[in-house]
Amino acid sequence: LHYPLRRQRQMCIRDRSGNPVAVAAGLATLRLIAAPGFYEKLSAQTAKLAQGLQERARAAGLAFSADSVGGMFGIYFSDTVPASFAEVSTCDTARFNRFFHAMLDHGVHFAPSAFEAGFVSATHDDAVIQSTLDIAEKVFASI
Repeated sequence: LHYPLRRQRQMCIRDRSGNPVAVAAGLATLRLIAAPGFYEKLSAQTAKLAQGLQERARAAGLAFSADSVGGMFGIYFSDTVPASFAEVSTCDTARFNRFFHAMLDHGVHFAPSAFEAGFVSATHDDAVIQSTLDIAEKVFASI
């Protein structure tokens, strides 16, 4: 009876510890993020996305704000970036839901909750950011 349990536990440990593919991927990632300017470029791309979303939403007449730090960003259907739980609770979550689903319909995946952060990665180059902003502009006009 106990043999299958031990075998399963050993497989789990073996699969996560020292897997050569996982180790190679981890080492490659560490080399990439150690490159000079990596975090500066990541921050710049994230800011470009957040600011671009804010500009397009406001051009569509929507109450919208965005901010970013490093590779993380937040979007809010509110005139200003909330600074407290009380303020974030006043954001237009119904409009966020319409935005989220419309973006998803166009193949752009944001976090599904109005209260979650979004993340930009090194693979989000200028073309991806611009494509996202172009789609968002259309979506903002429709919500």
